[in-house]
Amino acid sequence: MDATTIGVDLAKNVFEVAVADERYRVQSRQRLTHARFARFCANHPKSEFVMEACGSAHYWGRRLKELGHEVRLLPAQYVKAYVKRNKTDAADAAALIEASRCADIPSVPVKSVEQQAVQQLHRLREQFKGTRNARINQLRGMLREVGIVIPQGVAKGLTAIREALAIADNGLPDMLRPWVAQLLEEVTHLKELMSRLERELKMLVREDAVVQRLMTIPGVAELVASGVRTAVGDIQRFKSGRHLASWIGLTAREHSSAERRRLGRMSKEGDTYLRMLLINGARSVLAAAQRKQRAGQPLDGLRRWALATAQRRGHNKATVALANKLARIIWATWRHERPFDGNWALSAA
Repeated sequence: MDATTIGVDLAKNVFEVAVADERYRVQSRQRLTHARFARFCANHPKSEFVMEACGSAHYWGRRLKELGHEVRLLPAQYVKAYVKRNKTDAADAAALIEASRCADIPSVPVKSVEQQAVQQLHRLREQFKGTRNARINQLRGMLREVGIVIPQGVAKGLTAIREALAIADNGLPDMLRPWVAQLLEEVTHLKELMSRLERELKMLVREDAVVQRLMTIPGVAELVASGVRTAVGDIQRFKSGRHLASWIGLTAREHSSAERRRLGRMSKEGDTYLRMLLINGARSVLAAAQRKQRAGQPLDGLRRWALATAQRRGHNKATVALANKLARIIWATWRHERPFDGNWALSAA
C-alpha cells in the first residue's frame, strides 16, 4: 500500500488515525493512545499528516516535522463541511483527508515553541484582566446594595471602594468589611501579575525587528505588535492587507446574491483577542487625534481620515474602520519592511 495522506483526529487521550492512498481513499483506521501514536509516526514511511489546528496540534506538528513528515494544519471550521452524516472520531479523520484535497483551504503554519510561549503569556494576562474586572464588578454590586455607588473605570472605581472601606458609618455592614478588603487585596495582586507579564513581554520582543517596526504604527504598542507577530507567524501567507483584516474579523459580514450586495456589521470571525487589541488601539488613536485637533496641532493623513470618518459615520463605526485600516497598515509595514508614514500616500503621489 502506497499511503500518502494520514488524517489524525486529535483528542486528549486517544487519537483516531485514517490512512489513505494516493487517490485519497481510506485504506485503514487505527485508534491510538499518545505513546502508540508517537511510535506509529516514528515507524511510518514519510507521509503527509493532516490535522485540525486545535489543542496540541502545533506540538505534534513540530514532532512530525522532526521525523521528516509533511504536516498540514487546517482550520476546524473548514473541515466541518466535509464530515459525512454523524460526527464521530472516524468521520472527523476521514473529513480531514477529504479537506486536504481542496487547495483553496488555507493551511495554518506550525508555530514554534517561542511563538506559543509568547501567545500563552498574552492569554494569561487576558485571564488575569478578566478576573480583576470580575472582582471589581462584584465589589460594585456589593456596595450598591447598601447604597454606595462606585463610579465607572478601574482606577476611579478602586479609589472609591477604598474610600468607602475607610469610612466607618457609611452603611457597609461590619461582616462585609473584611471580605471587601480581601477582594481589594486580590485585585491589587492581579494588577501586579499583569504588570509583570507586560514587562516580560516587552523584554521578549525587544530584539524582534518586526515588532519594533510595527510599533512605529499609531495605536500599536508592545502588546498589539507582539500579539499580531505571534498569531500571524508568516505574513507572506496573506496576499494583501484586506486578507489580514478579514482573517482577524474586521471586515463587514456579507450576504449577497445576484446583483444585490448586502454588507452588514463586522464579521467578528477569526482571532477575538487580536480584534480586541486592534480596536482598543484604534480607540486610543482616535481619542489622541481629537485632543490634537482641539489643541490646534498638526495631524497626519491617517488621523485626519479617522476624524473625518468619525464626523461622518459616528465614533464607534470610525473606531472599527480605523482598526481595519491599522490591520492593513500592519500588513504593508511587515510585508514591505518599511516604517510607518502617516502621509505615505501623499508622498508616493
